[in-house]
Formats: sequence, C-alpha cells, structure tokens
Amino acid sequence: MLAFSTCWNAGRHQEGEPMVEEILELGFDTLELSHGMRITLLPGVEKAYREGLYRVAGVHNFIPSPVEVMIDAPDCYEFTSKNRYERDRALKHTFKSIEFAASVDAEYIVLHMGSTPLAALSQELEAMVQRGRLNSRKFVKKKLDFIKQREQLSPLYLNRARKALELLLPHAEEHRVQLGIESRSHYQDVPSEPEMIQLLEEFDSPWLGYWHDFGHVQRKANLSLLNHEQWLGKVAHRLVGCHLHDVRWPLRDHRVPLTGHIDYDVLLPQIRPDAPMVWELSPTRRKEEIQAALPAWKHKWAQFHGAAAA
Repeated sequence: MLAFSTCWNAGRHQEGEPMVEEILELGFDTLELSHGMRITLLPGVEKAYREGLYRVAGVHNFIPSPVEVMIDAPDCYEFTSKNRYERDRALKHTFKSIEFAASVDAEYIVLHMGSTPLAALSQELEAMVQRGRLNSRKFVKKKLDFIKQREQLSPLYLNRARKALELLLPHAEEHRVQLGIESRSHYQDVPSEPEMIQLLEEFDSPWLGYWHDFGHVQRKANLSLLNHEQWLGKVAHRLVGCHLHDVRWPLRDHRVPLTGHIDYDVLLPQIRPDAPMVWELSPTRRKEEIQAALPAWKHKWAQFHGAAAA
C-alpha cells in the first residue's frame, strides 16, 4: 500500500478539503493523517473521507494536535518524561488518536515513545560528521561515551515507555488499531535498537509492532551507530509499515525518495509487499519534485503499489 503523509501540507492549509485535494493531485489516493493536524482541519478531512475521495492507511500521533500546542510538535508530550503531568497528557492524547484512527478505518497509529536528556551529545557527533570527522579517534571516543551514558539511562526511560504501552494496548485492541513504535533519528530517543527488540519481545501482541522510518535509521547509520540493512532484517518480522523519505548526506532527511543516498535496492526486498509505505516529506519539498519522482518509484517498485494491506 502506497500512501502520502499530510505532514507535507497540513501546516499551510486552513481547511481540510483543500489539503486533501492537493495530495490527490500529486497522484496518491491513500493518506496517512499525520501529526500537525489542527482540529480545525478535521471537519473537511472527515467530509472528504465520507465522500470516498481517499482512503486512510493510518494516522500518526498526536491527531488532532493538542489545542494548546501552536506548532507541529509530535514530541510535545512524551511517555518517557520525568514530569507525570506530561506523561498523562501523552496518554490522554494518544487515546484520542486511537479513537480517531478507528473512526476513519485506519489500520495503525505511529507512536513516538520519548527521549532521554542526551541531545547535546547527539549534536556533537552530528557536527563532527558534517566536518568530515566520521570515525576519527575523537569521534569514536565521543560515540562510545555517548553509548555508555545512553545505556545507563535505559532502565528508567524504558520502564516509562513500557508502562505507557501497558495502558495503550488494551485501548488499541478494543478499537482494532495496531500500534507501530517508530524508529527515531537520534540515539538519545526511546527506544534504542536493543530497547525496541526488548519491547517487541515483551509485548508479543498482534496489536503492537515496529514502524520503520528509512530516513531516521539512515541518519543513525551515517553516524556509524548501526548497519541499516542488518537492523531492518532483525525486526522486519514485526513490521507494521514504513515511512519513505531520502537523506542527503549526512543528515538532511525527509527528502523525496530516489533523490538521496538511501540504498532502497538493498533494503526494500526485506519489506513485505503489502506493508503500508508512506511518503513522509518535508513541507519544503516542491510539488513538481514529488510528481517527477512518483512515476519512477511506481515503475521501479511496482510490487509495493496498489496492494491491499493485510
């Protein structure tokens, strides 16, 4: 199933129907209703859905956006926060997202679980790579120190994520919406790759799985924190679906597919053909660029286009 995320254009529309129509004009007929969806857009989005103008693959938490959050901020509330109020808000809005997903027959909801307070270390590694210092002695030392500190924080933050899933899973099962834990672009985020495996093993449920974001994982691979192909092979059996976008070396993600350096020829054979594959692009990507790339993608990966989701 090939779909397109509304994160590309939700921010520049005041009404939902024109937002939907703009995506349909690109050549897509299936949407992922994504974060950044203001509540004022929903009447038009739901009207267009009831009229059969498009199909919904899934949704991305939080939807609708919390009314008190004035920008597109999917991490405004985190399940891993040390602040109990913030954790409660994350749960409340995710319950709403699950219910909205069920109302539009969405099969899944993409979740960000949270982060640890190590963003500065990630930024240091990224800055070194941008200066051409990848795998220098200083880079390797900083990376190993980063990994050590991240592992020390793992039990506390993973447990908060675990407790959130314990509360969310019954609600997801009741509404028949699958939870997809998304791979993130920074090593401080939760879950890390070992934590992802641990959560998937602990919650051996058909209502919980892994959401693979190609660009996010590639950014980690560009910092030599993992091997993209090997990681995907390890978790593909629990795959819910994928976000497709490309990366310009080393960190410029959410580019149009086939315009960066992600090796889809190696990676896509590990994805089952009926998996939801969602183009999730930056709002800066031009319409003409997307329309030029879509036919090439459909031709090259025809087995992923038009299949019904399992």
